[in-house]
Amino acid sequence: MGIFSGRRSQGALHYSTPSPGMRQALAEEMAKDRESASFLTAEANGYIYACCLRVVAQLGVADLLADGPVHVRHLAERVSADELALYRVLRLLATRGIVRETDSGVFVLMERGASLRSDSKFSVREGILAATTPAIYRAGGELLHALTTGEPAVNHVFGEPLFDYFASHPTEGAEFHTGMGQYSVIESANFVRECRLPETGTVVDVGGGQGSLLLMILQRHRGLHGVLFDLPHVIAHHRLGELEDSNRWTTVGGSFFDSLPAGDTYVIQYVLHNWDDPRCVEILRNCRRGLAPGGRVIIHDMIVPPGNEPDQSKVLDIVMLSIVTGRERTQHEFEQLLHAAGLRIVTITPPTLGALSTIEAEAL
Repeated sequence: MGIFSGRRSQGALHYSTPSPGMRQALAEEMAKDRESASFLTAEANGYIYACCLRVVAQLGVADLLADGPVHVRHLAERVSADELALYRVLRLLATRGIVRETDSGVFVLMERGASLRSDSKFSVREGILAATTPAIYRAGGELLHALTTGEPAVNHVFGEPLFDYFASHPTEGAEFHTGMGQYSVIESANFVRECRLPETGTVVDVGGGQGSLLLMILQRHRGLHGVLFDLPHVIAHHRLGELEDSNRWTTVGGSFFDSLPAGDTYVIQYVLHNWDDPRCVEILRNCRRGLAPGGRVIIHDMIVPPGNEPDQSKVLDIVMLSIVTGRERTQHEFEQLLHAAGLRIVTITPPTLGALSTIEAEAL
């Protein structure tokens, strides 16, 4: 029976009046529902912040704010934007502390927005463009396909895997790869600063792209010889020539699913999360086969923490769900992969800067 209950007495219908306690309980229940509705609506609109970040990154607005406050009129003129539209975008970003409106129409770049500048030491301008490239957004919009089939949503959207799509759409591909390279450089600097590497021997950078990480390693550890391993068309654009001593490095083209050059240390950064478990085991087994006695396999990747607390790895994991067959993994899942490949974890170093943990493994 509800709060407002009725009963018949001698042919008449009488209603009982709710008590003050019942009215209070009803009001509290309605308040909770309103709060939930408000929260969920705001969450559903959260993508708009990323859209605003993308357009200010595209236009280079942060660079124009480098020297202090600027009126939106002048910003709009410099970037060929509509003044009112740009104002509305900056007004929203001001609610997140990225910029601040100091006077009517006048904006200043805040500390939180400093890495939007292209000249920032840890610039993420290009990384933001990669993370918000339309192909990624479209795949996210079709996430239901991934949930119902287990296949990347991007395959459903474009009829082909993500990297095949980027190969046939070079402008979008260049935006994505350049931005991902920017994130990789930042994490590489953290890796070189924090990871313990041997003083001598051969270090193989597995899937090392253009060699940013290996270059930093060789610059810091002058007794090491480096091998950059990736697909031939990728390493064709390597950066190792920036190292003065060309005798300290070698490039080898090939697929890490087939075989790997021999080495004392294998470094794998931002690679395993792109692939499903069987493919990861293939990569790690090839590391195990080429590993010198006493050598190490070092994985630099995100580890998903347990519990309900927010973490960047849990966000990126859903991105991976929509675009590739891989995922971000827990410590236990890494242990299983390594064991299947004949390896075991020796140490795990959580990130002090950046988002990637360092997993050191050795042969069983």
